[in-house]
Amino acid sequence: MSYFLGVDIGTTSTKTILITEQGKVRGEASASYPLSHPKPMWSEQNPDHWWRATVKTIRAVILKSGVDAAEVKAIGLSGQMHGSVFLDQDDQVIRPAILWNDQRTVAECDEIESRAGGRSQLIRMVANPALTGFTAPKILWLRNNEPRNFERLHKVLLPKDDVRRRLTGCYATDVSDASGMLLLDVGGRKWSTKLMDKLDLDVGLFAEVFESEDVTGTLTKKAAQLLGLSADCLVVGGAGDCAANALGTGVVRSGIVSTSIGTSGVTFVHSDEMEFDKSGRLHTFCHAVRGKWHMMGVNLCAGGSLQWFADNLVGNGKADVFKAMNRAASKVDVGSEGLFFLPYLAGERTPHCDPLARGCFIGLTMSHTQGHMVRSVMEGVTYSLRDSLEIFQDMNVPVRQIRTSGGGAKSKLWREMQANVLGKKVVTINADQGPALGVALLAAVGAGAYANIQQACRVVIKETSVTPVQQKIKREYDKRFPIYQRLYQSLKQDFEEIANLDAPSGVSK
Repeated sequence: MSYFLGVDIGTTSTKTILITEQGKVRGEASASYPLSHPKPMWSEQNPDHWWRATVKTIRAVILKSGVDAAEVKAIGLSGQMHGSVFLDQDDQVIRPAILWNDQRTVAECDEIESRAGGRSQLIRMVANPALTGFTAPKILWLRNNEPRNFERLHKVLLPKDDVRRRLTGCYATDVSDASGMLLLDVGGRKWSTKLMDKLDLDVGLFAEVFESEDVTGTLTKKAAQLLGLSADCLVVGGAGDCAANALGTGVVRSGIVSTSIGTSGVTFVHSDEMEFDKSGRLHTFCHAVRGKWHMMGVNLCAGGSLQWFADNLVGNGKADVFKAMNRAASKVDVGSEGLFFLPYLAGERTPHCDPLARGCFIGLTMSHTQGHMVRSVMEGVTYSLRDSLEIFQDMNVPVRQIRTSGGGAKSKLWREMQANVLGKKVVTINADQGPALGVALLAAVGAGAYANIQQACRVVIKETSVTPVQQKIKREYDKRFPIYQRLYQSLKQDFEEIANLDAPSGVSK
């Protein structure tokens, strides 16, 4: 029997699963760690936390499963995208990693577009505009603001790839995760030395690029001993968490869109050919499927908005707080009696690309209750998913089905809301391990258990439930969605003025 590990290095925790060749989960474990916000709109993390969590969870699943460690043939890695791990020549971490939801790099985004010859030229080179969450602006921020640290810089790695370095001793990344650095020629699936030259960055700073199922190395003797695994255990390229989640939900062919409501919200579509939104509202990245691509819209604070509400406005400390909130929201009519919520608590990417956007409730009256507020948060997040879906449809991308995952998929109310707001049936599948399952399947492909990831998904991923569209409710949401869209436009200038009242360095325009 052969087994495969999938390790997902997330923003708040690392989750590891162990699967059989048939995709049956034999063990899973998670370990959480803190997030640091040293200044408003900054977000950082200590890379050592990811490594300790990886070791802890791998050892835990091996112990729980009772399998022979020699039968664990390969490891797949997924991770939060865009984060920057800065290493010196001795592989020592220079400073805390700057994460995907950090907004300090507005000036550097402007610098990148200027050096590239304008926004449209940049999109032609790397298929995407410069956004504050991406990695390239973070490197320029280091050069502009911490020159001594920049002088020490030897390598820049993404979160999962720093874990890979500690596992294998290799500097490697995969095409899907590398796409989010804003330094990859996405069409050519290789580093864009053309853009690097314009930014005065040496290609030697970056890891070698692999396809997601390719083997990038084996465990070092030290890592194998620490994990209790064989030094023959393979480590494959893996994927950024969004592409990995798409694999874990079987989105490996056209016509299927995945939505994921975790801390962030992602609307993701597979593409056989490279396509991109000329306005830069969507991300176009390499898929974790060999030779394929994907487009996605990203909302920075989706499930995070509901978590914020629970932590700060409910605060009862009960373990079932989300169930209670869901029950309260279920008793409220569609549309929350005119209450709207803009889920821009961490700025926003799709479709506005605005780090200065702010979250807000609009339309509050004396008749509104906590249940109304909860439902309006859920509706606002779902409207934000529709923002992305409408761009797909404007580009004539076929959409037959929505597959949903993440914490939002566990709520019947939220599944119904997605079906009615998005206007498509919503399907759940037989696994909820998401990115961890996706990269475990990549590990199985890399080890030869399957010919390719499409075959692996056909064997493992099955549909389990379908939530249909309720046309009457859909019509009610169709009336409200344009109002939601106009609210941002009405408040955009105010958001900028609010940000400038007491702006930290590097955030205001």
